[in-house]
Amino acid sequence: MVGIRFKDATEERKALEVLIGRVSFRSCADGLTIVPPGALSLLASHGLKFAVEGPASYERSVPAIRNPAATPV
Repeated sequence: MVGIRFKDATEERKALEVLIGRVSFRSCADGLTIVPPGALSLLASHGLKFAVEGPASYERSVPAIRNPAATPV
């Protein structure tokens, strides 16, 4: 998985419309979007401009599994 950023929110919205239903991705609140490497060519073929930040860390690419604490009986 690769982390990418878009120049503005409009460009990001267009990119997410391209990605939905085609590849799995994760969009973070800080503006980072995590996509598989093959999605880069898909975005470029649609004329979307983005900056590659490099490989996404494990913590960013895998959603956290949270187990709420058991309630006392």
